[in-house]
Amino acid sequence: MREAPGQGPGDRPGEGPGSLPRLQRSGDATQLVVDGAPFLVRGGELGNSSAERAHLRSSWPKLEALGLNTVVAPVRWDLVEPVEGTFDWSSVDELVEDVQEHRMRLVVLWFGTWKNSMSCYAPDWVKSDVDRFPRCRTSTGEPLEMLTPFSTANRDADARVFAALMRHLREHDRRHTVVLVQVENEIGMIPEARDRSPEAEAAFTSSVPAELLAHVREHGGRLAPELAPAWEALASTGGGSWADALGEGPATDELFMAWHFARYVQAVVEAGKAELDLPMYTNAALVRPGALPGQYPSAGPLPHLVDVWRAGAPSLDFIAPDIYFPDFAGWAGRYARTGDPLFVPEALRSVDAAANALYAYGAHSAIGFSPFGIESIEGDAAELLAAANDVVRQLTPLMTAHAGDGRMTGLLPPADDMRTPHRVRVGEVVLDVTYERQSAPSLADGVINEAGDRSTDGRRLPAGAVVVRTGQDELVVGGIGVTITFSPTQLGQERVGILSCEEGRFDEDGAWRHLRWLNGDETHQGRHVRLPPGRMTVQRVRLYRYR
Repeated sequence: MREAPGQGPGDRPGEGPGSLPRLQRSGDATQLVVDGAPFLVRGGELGNSSAERAHLRSSWPKLEALGLNTVVAPVRWDLVEPVEGTFDWSSVDELVEDVQEHRMRLVVLWFGTWKNSMSCYAPDWVKSDVDRFPRCRTSTGEPLEMLTPFSTANRDADARVFAALMRHLREHDRRHTVVLVQVENEIGMIPEARDRSPEAEAAFTSSVPAELLAHVREHGGRLAPELAPAWEALASTGGGSWADALGEGPATDELFMAWHFARYVQAVVEAGKAELDLPMYTNAALVRPGALPGQYPSAGPLPHLVDVWRAGAPSLDFIAPDIYFPDFAGWAGRYARTGDPLFVPEALRSVDAAANALYAYGAHSAIGFSPFGIESIEGDAAELLAAANDVVRQLTPLMTAHAGDGRMTGLLPPADDMRTPHRVRVGEVVLDVTYERQSAPSLADGVINEAGDRSTDGRRLPAGAVVVRTGQDELVVGGIGVTITFSPTQLGQERVGILSCEEGRFDEDGAWRHLRWLNGDETHQGRHVRLPPGRMTVQRVRLYRYR
């Protein structure tokens, strides 16, 4: 087997059976542990129709050059169970074999009942039997291309095939190439907030489930603040229907659907984990600002609904966001707030992916980051993502060692037009950060780039970094387009200066390889640490205090 560029020990599946991948708490963070060691998913999600062997064959050199250690790819219900009860595992086996051949890991996306709300990957025998496998319906009675979560036949058919998939992986993936499993894909109700099928209408007029009421009463003030009035109403209700407890309207409809989507997923997850207890999650399509339930894929595992999903699907290990909106830091923070580990299975494959990845790992000890349609990435976006993945590979031992201990952070511009430095605290040091998203003229080397929106080559570049505090006054900084000055946390006469700054890299065994000292022009004569725009670098910084 050939070794992919930029990979190190721990990235590659072993030759024999290893330990089952699992999630493990570390300080205030949760880590993915693979073959007994913390593992960061440097992922890329394939396009939905790009995971078949013949199509994917030509993409492997690119995936290797990007420095990926994990491929995120769909497994389709219609392909693995073309006839009810008869399984064809060829597409699964080919995918696992090809990932193993290229010394990577695999995150399986189960495209079962729902993919982006719709049921387009259900097999023919499910789609064509509308009496046995009923659909969601609109308020006018029109059927949707969406299997209803209120049907036990729908749920049990999905649970059976998913259990068969996990059983097959248990028997045929003994090297544990598969490290995570996503159950369904971007579940959500659209174009209305609530299913109006007969089964759904009966459930809506039934009492709010006791399990949900107990969860709300037990967790009280720890629930998502966006729905505080709903939690108060549920905590105080003595019973009755959803409308009795919460009133009529889209918000109630969304809570109702979220509970029943979660219960459906819980049955599927339970069936799968009984065969192979891999970490499992469900992902969410996010909400556009101002949109109401039904105008977006509502009732999915969104941050304001995390408590409903946690109560309804307790066997899920976490929920995950697909972040395509510009406010990456905001959405990442909302998911990190839930207490679940942050994993981003889908993200834009733009130039910003490089900086967003560094931020996710640094700010939130993310277990993984994965741009979508990775086989199609080109140009600057591909080059910069490869460089970011190399930084992540170098810093993985440091980042996993300091996950959740408060000695690590990520840097990302809070806004495009920043008037003052971005202030971030790491331990007893305050970082004042400015960002450069444009390449600078050569005369600006080592000093702050004041080009603004002007650029010598017209490119808009990413800016972001990971910062790890490795000692009392020692830092490792990896990233691009970031300038940092330092100050103490307590105001007074004491100042923080740069004792030394060096550029280098960590090799595969974790040893630091010095490249050059940067104490002169590159640090503006000791005034700041600068990671220049357009190029990923890793720098080691020693600080000192003076009066």
